[in-house]
This record gives sequence, C-alpha cells and structure tokens, in this order.
Amino acid sequence: MSFGDPNNPYGQQQPPQGQPGYPQQAPQGVPPQYGYPQQPMGVPQQQPYGAYPPPGMPPMPGTGMPPLAHWGLRLGATLLDGLIIAGPMYALMFIGIALSDDSSNSAAGILLMFGNLYALGMFIFLLYKEGSTGQTIGKKVVGISVRREADGNVLGFGMALVRKIAHFLDSISCYIGYLWPLWDEKKQTFADKVCSTVVIVVPKG
Repeated sequence: MSFGDPNNPYGQQQPPQGQPGYPQQAPQGVPPQYGYPQQPMGVPQQQPYGAYPPPGMPPMPGTGMPPLAHWGLRLGATLLDGLIIAGPMYALMFIGIALSDDSSNSAAGILLMFGNLYALGMFIFLLYKEGSTGQTIGKKVVGISVRREADGNVLGFGMALVRKIAHFLDSISCYIGYLWPLWDEKKQTFADKVCSTVVIVVPKG
C-alpha cells in the first residue's frame, strides 16, 4: 500500500514550474534578471539632456530635449538688452552735452556720470540674471534661455561672465561667430562652443 511520495506526506501536488503565482527558475547557467523592465520594442528610449538626434532628424517626442533657439530670437534678445543698457545712458549723455554749453551748469557732468554708472550697473544686473535664471530681460521677452549643454542647468554668475568674455572670439572673427548659429547643428556661437552652452526656447513670461 503506497502513501505517495515520502517527501510529500500530505499528498499535495506540487505546482508545475511556470504556473502563474509561482516564481520561475532561470535556466541553468543563466543568472536571474533583476531591476526595471526593459523598454518595449518600438517605444523610443528616453535621452538625457544634451543628447541630440542625428542631423536633419526632428526631436523625438518624450525625449526631454528642448528646442534650440534660432538666430532671429537670439538677435532680438540681444537688441532688447542693448537698448535697455544703452538707451538711458545715451539719453542722459545727450542731455548732459546739451547742458554743457552753459559753463556754470555742473548738471552736465553729473548726468554723464550717472549715465555711465547706470550702464555698468544694468550690465552687471543682466549678467546676474542670465547666470541665475538663464534669462536676461531681453531673453525673457522673446522666450529663450542660456543653459549648460551637458545637463541643462543654469550657468551661474561666474560662467555667465566667462561666456560674455568669450564673445570676444565671435567679434575677432569678423563677427562670423555671431552668425554661426545660422548653419550650426546646435545653433551655437563660438562662445557657446568654448563654454559648452546652448540657447533653448522656453515659455514666455
């Protein structure tokens, strides 16, 4: 008289391997797989910031890669910032020159000094805003921002100053560096390439 498997005294049947609700054993010699499931085939993989598609290919949806700012937006932001800095400075300067015909009037010299101080102070303020937020006033109006190419973070005041100085390279090349974004794959000036920065499109306001 047989009572079944001596290793299974209660006569319960062992569930076959692979049945739902029970872990499957990996084939011999193959280590078990852990971690997150792989991306299904046909679904685009997530790309980190700064990973650009091949030339001529549009940005992949869902990759997180921001659109790059075209040359017209960059020019518009530069003109607006220049007007903010130079407009009041030259206005005070012209008023000072007009008042300088009267030798007894010391207001002309005061206005000229205030004009220069305003221009310097506004330049430093815009540089601080660009380093801390990625945007000057002009860039915020047109909806663009300067970021690190590697990770998309803002530059900080020090690197923003270095980038501003690096624009010297754009000038000494007969200003070709400023036009380089017109045909460059990443729409970078020479200063952008040296500092590893990009200018991206962001929501306005």
